[in-house]
Amino acid sequence: MSSLNSTTLYHPPAFLLVGIPGLEKEQFWIHVHMWISIPICSMYLTAFVGNCTILFIIRTEQTLHEPMYYFLSMLALSDLGLSSTTLPSMLSVFWFNYRAIHFDACLVQMYFIHTFSIIESAVLLAMAFDRYVAIREPLRYASILTNSVVTKIGMGLTIRAVLLVFPASFLLKRLQYRTVNVLSYSFCLHQDIIRVAQSDRRVSSIYGLLVVLSSMALDSLLLVLSYIMILKTVLRIASKEQRSKAFNTCISHICAVLIFYIPMIGLSMIHRFAKNASPIVHILMANIYLLVPPLMNPIVYSVKTKQIRTQIIRKLRKKLDGTS
Repeated sequence: MSSLNSTTLYHPPAFLLVGIPGLEKEQFWIHVHMWISIPICSMYLTAFVGNCTILFIIRTEQTLHEPMYYFLSMLALSDLGLSSTTLPSMLSVFWFNYRAIHFDACLVQMYFIHTFSIIESAVLLAMAFDRYVAIREPLRYASILTNSVVTKIGMGLTIRAVLLVFPASFLLKRLQYRTVNVLSYSFCLHQDIIRVAQSDRRVSSIYGLLVVLSSMALDSLLLVLSYIMILKTVLRIASKEQRSKAFNTCISHICAVLIFYIPMIGLSMIHRFAKNASPIVHILMANIYLLVPPLMNPIVYSVKTKQIRTQIIRKLRKKLDGTS
């Protein structure tokens, strides 16, 4: 029995990523994967250009040097980080059918995926606080959310994410795995690595749950409380026009919150209650969770935020006038 364990359990192990289950066995897999990679690359390119545009507009326009847009810059940076972390392995699988990933590389990718996800969750919470202060204390808004305060919030939410996810990699390195382990996605996630572990994984599972509860679950609860307070504040405003104007400033943020949390909740529900569902469903939800927020956030803020939209149109007009 000991000899069997020594041959089936190996450290460091090799991991195999998965594109679309079943296609790897087909002779025409390369054509199918290439076609699938086209919309994925298009989404990543759009997300990259969109978030870089948001950062450029905020950086170059002095009128946008306000707390709301600083937080929007943090959101764009976290979206860029999330996209850049997952893109290499996805292209490796879909373009070249190269599915192998080294154990340490898998842990690094997992670390950054979860770190940027927690940062994004915290930024959305900070943006809700920003909207609450802007609506409740419009005259004291600039004095409450100073550049120093915004910087401390940004540093705090980044440090929290870095420290929370950091021990997870070491806990996973303590586990034993088979020589070759097939994962469920074209990128590495904590719950997926735990699934293929062959030794006792209770500590890693409990720690992963604690990280989720102390970050995204807590953030989502505070987000709900923030909007309850925002709603109460808006309803106290006497003028109907002012109430509508105040609530409209929250529309972009509400869209960003829904874009981030709905895919995450859907993926969690499938993991918990639909384990027997088709692997394609799991992969589709995981890709939506990682691809859609970086893609949609800059689109939502460009369309719904007048100041951003105006500056983008002005930059484009200057560019066109300069080339004509």
